[in-house]
Amino acid sequence: MKIYNTLTRELEEFKPIEPGKAKIYACGPTVYNYIHIGNARPICVFDVLRRYLEYQGYEVTFVQNYTDVDDKIIKKSNEEGVSASEISERFIAEYKKDAQGLNVREATIHPQVTQSMDMIIALVKDLVEGGHAYEVNGDVYFKVDTFKEYGKLSHMPLEDLQAGARIDAHEQKENPMDFALWKAAKPGEPYWESPWGKGRPGWHIECSAMAKNYLAETIDIHCGGQDLIFPHHENEIAQSECGNGVPFARYWMHNGYINVDNRKMSKSLGNFFTVREVAEKFGYEPIRFLMLQAHYRSQINYNTEIIEQCQAALERLYNCKESMEFSLEKAADGAFPEEEKQAILARKQQFIDAMDNDLNTADAISALFELTREINTMTSGSTLAAKEQIAFAKAVFDEMCGVLGLLYQKKENEIPQEILDLVEERAAARKAKDFAKADALRDQITAMGYIVEETRQGTKISKK
Repeated sequence: MKIYNTLTRELEEFKPIEPGKAKIYACGPTVYNYIHIGNARPICVFDVLRRYLEYQGYEVTFVQNYTDVDDKIIKKSNEEGVSASEISERFIAEYKKDAQGLNVREATIHPQVTQSMDMIIALVKDLVEGGHAYEVNGDVYFKVDTFKEYGKLSHMPLEDLQAGARIDAHEQKENPMDFALWKAAKPGEPYWESPWGKGRPGWHIECSAMAKNYLAETIDIHCGGQDLIFPHHENEIAQSECGNGVPFARYWMHNGYINVDNRKMSKSLGNFFTVREVAEKFGYEPIRFLMLQAHYRSQINYNTEIIEQCQAALERLYNCKESMEFSLEKAADGAFPEEEKQAILARKQQFIDAMDNDLNTADAISALFELTREINTMTSGSTLAAKEQIAFAKAVFDEMCGVLGLLYQKKENEIPQEILDLVEERAAARKAKDFAKADALRDQITAMGYIVEETRQGTKISKK
């Protein structure tokens, strides 16, 4: 598998530190509100990365944190008059509902900042003792000029980064580029005891500490949204490599932005949508499909027309799955020509080649739909496929869907007895050549929300 490494700006073959094992860290949500559709992209994309590596036989340890203490959380807790922990626990629960709805698997470990203070404080202490950080009135700052490779991820010279840096009035940094590792507590804020007094961690240090503690000093893949490259991931590299003395991550993967109606998503523009809002109208699965139907590094656009197209595409896949299941019940044993088997395996290889090419889910989905078209011919063509052929095609189809995390919604397939009785009455009318009655019964069944059709395998009933 080849991965585009943001660090080197090159496609590189994935070679984990430990053969057969992959250690991945993904930046998780700051839990102060519902996640928006932009947040949905990295959690869906990197869920597929994990699934694909496991499909290829890797033992994957996937760590995704919850930032559960932060300025935004504190602000919301003050607005509502409740504790910061009440806000964070509420929205961790809401995040889990949305992630489950998107069919995103639970991380191997979901560490929380508030439960990781010892490891965070230990790393800050190492940086201070190593001359890479300094304390001013209870605040601790990282000294950027002690890390000569600062800017290597964003590929910007330090002079350019410095030109855009600002110092807030209350800060006492030695250098505008220096960033907070530890913040002295303000009145009314949650705090923890530390060698520098009561306070709480800066945003960047938490990920470095958790990645080191739950994975290793050098991890295989670090991933997240493109917006995190600078300053968050740049700062993670600086503090981790200064604190540990080894490279932080071998591969960096970043997904592209999401626009809404071809404009940047923004509350001020009135085009800001949470996953929950979109799911209530269109369902969760079309959102997941939207996130995967383009290459993860490209920008994608969201609007009503596009999400409805995703719904339609999923319906095609569900219909194919139902046709296979129906045909398997009716199909007979028979010859399974070798060329037919090889044609199915060619689609599987097309899928794998796409995924091996920097997780190209767009081309992988194309392979899935080409297989779908061929399966539809098998199950509805003039020549019926043998049971073995359909079963083999279904196994490959299910593999592809499983890697992409699609077709996870169970459709209600149980047909009401009233409909079954009408279908039986229609069959009797057809046998008696009372076609007017048979047509009337079919119209009645259709009006009740079901479709009845005669196929070479027998009568098929499905919900509209």
